[in-house]
Amino acid sequence: MCHFEKKAREVLGRCDVLEKLLAFEKDFLGKKGDLTSFLKELKSLSAEDKKKIGPKLQSIRTELTQVLYLKKTAFESEALEKQLQSDWIDVTKAYNLQNGNIHPVALLQRRIETIFTSMGFEVADGPEVETEWNNFDALNIPSTHPARDMQDTFWIGSDASDSKHNVVLRTHTSNIQIRSMLRDGAPVRIIVPGRVYRNEAVDMTHDATFYQVEGLLVDKGISLAHLKGTIETMLQRLFEKKIKIRFRPGYFPFVEPGLEVDIWFEFIDKSGRKRSRWLEFMGAGMVHPNVLKNCDVDPDVYSGFAFGFGLTRLAMLRYGIDDIRLLFSHKKEFLTQF
Repeated sequence: MCHFEKKAREVLGRCDVLEKLLAFEKDFLGKKGDLTSFLKELKSLSAEDKKKIGPKLQSIRTELTQVLYLKKTAFESEALEKQLQSDWIDVTKAYNLQNGNIHPVALLQRRIETIFTSMGFEVADGPEVETEWNNFDALNIPSTHPARDMQDTFWIGSDASDSKHNVVLRTHTSNIQIRSMLRDGAPVRIIVPGRVYRNEAVDMTHDATFYQVEGLLVDKGISLAHLKGTIETMLQRLFEKKIKIRFRPGYFPFVEPGLEVDIWFEFIDKSGRKRSRWLEFMGAGMVHPNVLKNCDVDPDVYSGFAFGFGLTRLAMLRYGIDDIRLLFSHKKEFLTQF
């Protein structure tokens, strides 16, 4: 027994490659190995010898098996590492490195922010998940108002008895106008670009998620002339040419009077002919006195104008995109054009 144990340890110690280790496993621990043979011979021994020799053989087998496993694992890891080094493949070589592109909506938003900040406006931001009161009631749109039908939204949670705790996905960025006046009072001069949500059927010109830019200026002595000058300046700088606009009466609950602002749009149709027409661009008007009161601003002292237009729609117009779904399709071929 001692001779066998000594020999096994010496042979195992000389196993410096995986092939020798596998040979040792077969010769000593395999089905026909030396240790297996010793264990089979136990049945011919007396009960007393079995008690002495059996545990010793089991102990030797356990120890050799553990050492064998550790050495085999080390050899296999070393062999795998060598194989990985020799067979290494750079899977990224199949793809050419490409520079990213700024999304057309983001590109246009940056340009508009630059134009308005040069006119003294600040860029404001705020939550897209908003209370019903900030999104509707404070803007002179109570629950019974028919304008709610035009801004069907997604409700996060509602309790009809308390609009200050009902939660919606904002339908416009006007909620930030309310938050800004409640926080800072008047005067205020901000634009609010951001994502908004409407429960609409998706098609070429409509999406349930899109981007808007809204503006608010409240100060002493503000009139429609200031609104017209602001819009003309923005459009002229954006399109880098003189843009003709017109005001039409329009209804929006949060302004009085309310206006539809159209721009004179010149384009080339599919047949190659030069065309032009009035294009509805934005809603605007003088801030309703009720909105100022809801924000603790005295309408007898301050007046102001507000406007809002679709940034997504403007991007489509600016870059000649005919399907709104392309803007959020993540198609590389489309986005690399800008």
